[in-house]
Amino acid sequence: MQRSVMRELAFKLIYGLEVQKDNTEEQVDLFIENNDIENEIAKEYLKDIAKGILDNNIEIEKLISENLKNNWSLNRISKINISLIKIAIYEMLYKNVPFKVAINEVVELAKKYADDSAPVFINGILASVVKEKNLDKAKEE
Repeated sequence: MQRSVMRELAFKLIYGLEVQKDNTEEQVDLFIENNDIENEIAKEYLKDIAKGILDNNIEIEKLISENLKNNWSLNRISKINISLIKIAIYEMLYKNVPFKVAINEVVELAKKYADDSAPVFINGILASVVKEKNLDKAKEE
């Protein structure tokens, strides 16, 4: 299974967990079962991303908040956008996915699932996170 296909499944999973406000191992297992995911690498990726976002949610949400415009707050961001942003931040900071790959993948998903302004909005927040965390410098060394 391609990484981009797994990322799309991860988006659907994280979005569902955001809407339900229920990020439990049971919910992740139900998602895997309901989507007939039999690929072991995909299963492990989905479990890792759900657990990783849950375990690091406070830091991830703090980073998002710090990189919003002054008149914005987390609760103004759509569940679709917040899910995509969390996936990219988790992958960039905790899984060492190159920031260009992580951002490009979620921006492409935003084009498919979110409103027309989402790709620019998501790209802007993630670009700020990359600068704040010096990810652009770290990858050059």
